[in-house]
Amino acid sequence: MKFPASLAASRFFAFTTLVLVLLLGVLSCATSRPTAAAVTTVYIVRHAEKETTPGLADPPLTPAGEQRAVALREKLGQELIVAIFTTNTSRTRATVAPLATALKLTPQVYDARQQSALAERIKAEYAGKKVLVVGHSNTILEAAEALGAARPVPTIGDDEFSYLLEVQLPATGAATATSRQYGAASGQQPAAK
Repeated sequence: MKFPASLAASRFFAFTTLVLVLLLGVLSCATSRPTAAAVTTVYIVRHAEKETTPGLADPPLTPAGEQRAVALREKLGQELIVAIFTTNTSRTRATVAPLATALKLTPQVYDARQQSALAERIKAEYAGKKVLVVGHSNTILEAAEALGAARPVPTIGDDEFSYLLEVQLPATGAATATSRQYGAASGQQPAAK
């Protein structure tokens, strides 16, 4: 049985269109969801060295702190960080400013007293991606714990600024945290230029 040419062409067009729509749907699903092996990486740092003059309500960074902020950019600048979270202080914002500028990201302010809310937001909105959280000596270990990881070090001293925590959140399984150092060892002054 022979079909008229227009009917055969019409059926071919309909079949081809259906195949293309299905193929686009499959590709869309494959690229929009993280794979089961996707790991969310959360870098956590304390703000850099701050001015210690008594009476300053919101102290700025010292020259050593400014150098550490540049060291943070150098350390994480090649990472595919998609979001930066910072508390609303000048020292945390200044610590992340060089990196945020390099990555063309606008830091998002979070409330350090709401670590669980930040952790849930990161898990929901940034699964399978890399983010940075900038906090304080009394909040960065708590941030790691809120993400489900054990503290990689027992405490962060008030004079320690060089810790870089890396929390890995696998799609399945337990979160882990490791501790590294970046920039000059805490307490060292920047080299004269």
